[in-house]
Amino acid sequence: MGKISMGLTMSLDGFIAGVDDDVSELFTWYSLGDTDVPLPGPNLVFKVSSASADLLNKEWSKLGALVTGRRDFDVSNAWGGKALLGVPTFIVTHNPPSEWNYPDSPFTFVTDGVESAIKQAQAIVGDKTIGIGGSTIIQQCLKLGLLDEINIHLVPIILGKGIRLFDNLDTQSIQLENTQVLEGTGVTHLTYRVIKS
Repeated sequence: MGKISMGLTMSLDGFIAGVDDDVSELFTWYSLGDTDVPLPGPNLVFKVSSASADLLNKEWSKLGALVTGRRDFDVSNAWGGKALLGVPTFIVTHNPPSEWNYPDSPFTFVTDGVESAIKQAQAIVGDKTIGIGGSTIIQQCLKLGLLDEINIHLVPIILGKGIRLFDNLDTQSIQLENTQVLEGTGVTHLTYRVIKS
């Protein structure tokens, strides 16, 4: 069975989005390099350092499915109607949007919680990685002990306010093992293994 991993860009003070879900300052590193990285799914091409490109391509090649929340889905405008990173995408929500809830939709809406979404993803990915997105879904996975790996793309900015990645955990400390530090242009990539008891 593959690992369950999250990867998000974050400011030095722990924010993954600014006020009104603005990510423009956080995402500048996606255009600071000289190496093209096409984003599977939506028609986007990042221009990052070669070190960042190698890391992104390696991680994306291991990905089998994504699990994220309704807010992430809505703020991203359903990624233009294409599965993000070109893999099956499971959206955890209490209210599936009727316009996307049809056979052969690029999205599967899961109304019975994050554990169910992960089980559904595991049933189709084999030994590939399940990517987790959205701060609320990541927090739920941490609380439930489901997350195996944390990937932070740390950018040199202090936002001061917005959406924090690790708010609302309400849990005992979570021990991590640093497994990789990689310097890119305008970003430092940090990878941690979640230590489980």
